[in-house]
Amino acid sequence: MIRPLDGITVISLEHAIAAPFCTRQLADLGARVIKVERPGAGDFARAYDTRVKGQASHFVWTNRSKESLTLDLKQPAALAVLRELIGKADVLVQNMAPGAAARMGLGFEALSLQHPRLIVCDISGYGEDGPYRDKKAYDLLIQSEAGFLSVTGTADSPSKAGNSMADIAAAMYAYSSILSALLLRGRTGTGSHIDVSMLESLGEWMGYPLYYAFDGAAPPPRCGASHASIYPYGPFQAGDGGTVMLGLQNEREWKQFCERALQNAALANDPRFDSNARRNEHREALKAIILDAFAKLSTEQVLARLDQAQIANARMNDMAGVWAHPQLQARERWQIVGSPAGEIPALLPPGRNSAFDYRMDPVPAVGQHTEAILRELGRDEAAIANLRVTGAI
Repeated sequence: MIRPLDGITVISLEHAIAAPFCTRQLADLGARVIKVERPGAGDFARAYDTRVKGQASHFVWTNRSKESLTLDLKQPAALAVLRELIGKADVLVQNMAPGAAARMGLGFEALSLQHPRLIVCDISGYGEDGPYRDKKAYDLLIQSEAGFLSVTGTADSPSKAGNSMADIAAAMYAYSSILSALLLRGRTGTGSHIDVSMLESLGEWMGYPLYYAFDGAAPPPRCGASHASIYPYGPFQAGDGGTVMLGLQNEREWKQFCERALQNAALANDPRFDSNARRNEHREALKAIILDAFAKLSTEQVLARLDQAQIANARMNDMAGVWAHPQLQARERWQIVGSPAGEIPALLPPGRNSAFDYRMDPVPAVGQHTEAILRELGRDEAAIANLRVTGAI
């Protein structure tokens, strides 16, 4: 079965989340991804925690289906190996410190002279130029700079996202940009340079609150898990202590909600609640009415009434609930992959495709593929031994 990126080789100077998540998705589509790590410890994300059979949760998520090559790029012999690999590659991805790749002669301008078909993708916090170019950029800091914290949380407490939103946003734009560059190269025969900024990536995802606050208007208020401008739209507690999320989008659904879910048809015509703007204005009064009705019901009964009324709803699942989610199980979305600590479950990538199966190969150990890659480049046992003695690999 042919995958879309079979035959494509990606070299990645990567760490943390943004670049590794980008390249893992390229590997999902069949690309050969060679992950360059520091000898010994490897990618520092390997040590974030020990939650997955002694391995880091972030790392096992973002690094399956890759080959791990250890190189100390401060040593000329190791840098020579990397340059040789790049000469055979289609894509170079890096999220090292700003300017680090260029200082090693691995910037796009230098590389494209020798390898005109090469695609180079640089991922950074703020981009390759501008006054913020050299600032350190961690996920939480970019969530703050992009305004995400200002609209997330409660009125009293801004909150970060529970996962790495800025890293994930940058990874997704790097991934789609590389796919676009490969398509373009197929038409022009030449590679290109991609400059992906975490700030710009998350900034794009902030489009709604940005336009909501257009021309000096007030921004969306922080409303916890509720919607800032639509009501009722958010979490409500049932009588057994469970939490149900529900959302209304129009007046037809409001009437259905009152008649079938609350069993209070007259409420639909209450002048405090007869439009979304008025429901939003009087949300505390409406919340009290909804909670009073739900207090007499179990979570399952609330969900059943909402389904009967055709009101969008969901459980507030915890992680155990997602691991056991019946929809993911019914669609066979879990698959077993290997790792240095044994087999672990992994979600198949979104987007089931009738033409191919995603690649779901093991998470590599640090330097697991170093010797095999060096032999592929023509290094004999003596040369490999010398590289190891000097600490170059």
